[in-house]
Amino acid sequence: MEIFFTILILTLIVSLSGVITRILPFQIPLPLMQIALGALLAWPQFGLHVDFNPELFLVLFIPPLLFADGWKTPAREFLRHGGEIVALALVLVLITVVGVGYLIYWMVPGIPLVAALALAAVLSPTDAVALSGIVGEGRIPKKLMDILQGEALMNDASGLVSLKFAIAVAMGTMVFTVGGASLEFVKVAAGGLLAGVAVTWAYSKSLRLINRWSGDDPATQTVLLLLLPFASYLIAEHLGVSGILAAVASGMTIGQSGIIRNAPLAMRLRANSVWAMLEFVFNGMVFILLGLQFPEILATSITQAELDPTIETWMLFTDIVVIYAALMLLRFIWLVLMKKFSQRFLKKRPMVFGDYSMREILIASFAGVRGAITLAGVLSIPLLLSDGTAFPSRYQLVFIAAGVILFSLICGVIALPLLLRGIVVSDKTLHRKEERMARAAAAEVAIESLRKMQERLAGDNEENIDTQLLNEVSARVMGNLRRRVDGKSDQGDALLAENLERRMRLNALRAERGEYYHLRAQQKISNETLMKLLHDLDLLEALLIERE
Repeated sequence: MEIFFTILILTLIVSLSGVITRILPFQIPLPLMQIALGALLAWPQFGLHVDFNPELFLVLFIPPLLFADGWKTPAREFLRHGGEIVALALVLVLITVVGVGYLIYWMVPGIPLVAALALAAVLSPTDAVALSGIVGEGRIPKKLMDILQGEALMNDASGLVSLKFAIAVAMGTMVFTVGGASLEFVKVAAGGLLAGVAVTWAYSKSLRLINRWSGDDPATQTVLLLLLPFASYLIAEHLGVSGILAAVASGMTIGQSGIIRNAPLAMRLRANSVWAMLEFVFNGMVFILLGLQFPEILATSITQAELDPTIETWMLFTDIVVIYAALMLLRFIWLVLMKKFSQRFLKKRPMVFGDYSMREILIASFAGVRGAITLAGVLSIPLLLSDGTAFPSRYQLVFIAAGVILFSLICGVIALPLLLRGIVVSDKTLHRKEERMARAAAAEVAIESLRKMQERLAGDNEENIDTQLLNEVSARVMGNLRRRVDGKSDQGDALLAENLERRMRLNALRAERGEYYHLRAQQKISNETLMKLLHDLDLLEALLIERE
């Protein structure tokens, strides 16, 4: 019962956190509010205690959130920015592990090099969810946000793999060599990506059989879709490859394949609603759980620091500030180097950062906030080594990691709104023009489809439809579509010959849906425009089917 009540309380707090941020007289980002509420609940006056199991946390929360992010990430844009994403999610992570690791080893008294490298590994992943919560949707320029989201999708794996290497060396189960570590990393990363694609492929094949057996039951289909990220993660981890990359690859595969596009309408509508709710609840719980851990981490670390003769308590707080500054400085320098490298050596196909001003590079630097993966990673460091002795300086690692998370969020809250002030992210007129163009192009394709349908119905003796009625309904539906092409407002449905008109409209909707996907494949419309247009079509199709 205690677990049940805890889940109810956490869900209630997630629901209320958004309300609280809106009624406050001052503005505070939702992630910080949720962390504050979690910390408040952890104080003795409230007494809410949740044991943080890092392995359970990674399995329960991370796969569905990364799956959802991968689902929404267009593969073309992800591949187009592949160079920038690899430079940030892989090369910068490795530089951070080595550079910041040696800084921690030099700066923190008594900490072994392996422990310092482990801490640098968990501090390397960034958190796009926390970033969106800080600045809000649509505040950062789209090209930059695409890169930051792609970086966050990939660097979770590179950071955690680096952490596993450091822990294995500390435990004495692995002898580190550059060649061996590189080969193992490629195996883990490539294996994770392949596992995610393979699981999604198997899901798509089995879904057809299950749909046939279940009679296209949308509840069954939606539940199976919810289980997909967990299946990808667990199967990949069982095979010894990256479960995180498997969840990302599974989400991107489901988003780019025709699985959802060809799924029944009821499943599409229900799946979109369920995933929106799931993302909101899980994102909120992640930050509330972070907040619940902070008071205990603070109290335990201060107590152990007072018992440690080599450490002064104030040094722990100084370490947090210095390490965060080093992370930001290293990230800034790397972005500047990418800009210079692109301008000098990649003139034919320059990186996005090659055109960025210093202000935009500062935005990208402060956007590298840390979040849930960092805390889960540092808490997964074992308490004891293989010989039974305590893991060296573990309390310092946990305290510094938790402090850097909180400090990066606070610095992001202060710096990013100032840096983003006055930047025009997107032109709403351009979005409206893009949407009108897509609607007009889809209407033209739909009119052609209706002409073919009219010819087929006119020549079908079994339908036995009066030619005058067929021409009247066809002219009415095509007239509405032509008004859309001309930019005029759509008229209401006619009441006469409703069944035939409904069939024609459904045929037109299917043609429009295909044209929208075609326009997106040609990169004439953005992924956001595609999602909006498809959502409108699904709602209209649901209305027409309801009238059946």
